Amino acid sequence: MLFVDHAIFRLLFSNTHKFGKEAWRSSQPMPHHLRRFARQGGRSVVSLRGGQTFGSLPLELETCAQLGLHFETFVLRSRALPSREELLAADALFLRLEHPVLFHCKSGADRAGFLAALYLALFEGRPVEEARQQLSVWYGHFRQSKTGILDAFFEVYLADAKGRLSLREWIAQEYDPEAVTARFQATPWGSLLGDRLLRRE
Repeated sequence: MLFVDHAIFRLLFSNTHKFGKEAWRSSQPMPHHLRRFARQGGRSVVSLRGGQTFGSLPLELETCAQLGLHFETFVLRSRALPSREELLAADALFLRLEHPVLFHCKSGADRAGFLAALYLALFEGRPVEEARQQLSVWYGHFRQSKTGILDAFFEVYLADAKGRLSLREWIAQEYDPEAVTARFQATPWGSLLGDRLLRRE
């Protein structure tokens, strides 16, 4: 957990933030982070990470079980857009989760930010212009890198459909991940920062 999964860098800074009425976002939590969340009344934990091999997962599963926290995974990618079906599944996930809920990825910057923005827009009905601020350098997200494809999702909606369709309607009727991807281009220095120096999964 500490070295292979880079948790040693999260000992002092977990990138944890409350962003909704009953929703939190963070990097991969360690057992003491989960215990604190449970003491604050937390009920559900959602991991946005794929795979079953990273070292933090066994401890996370064990701790959630001990604390009575509901745990599940909802896999997202930081450098590729979700499909329409995945976005509709996220919308359904928000409705059925027991709150308060903690969403996390590895660093708490990209996937956690994207899902937090979706949550605010779809579940809490906040303006997309406000919700998209969850993807910010303040949380460690760099839109100039390949992870900026997540920003492009909201930018294309605002440019093409705001005032004509709600975000939920646009996802269901017009969203085309390939078309959005074709309109996005990362900068060379941003890719260097995000992919080589930060080395996020």
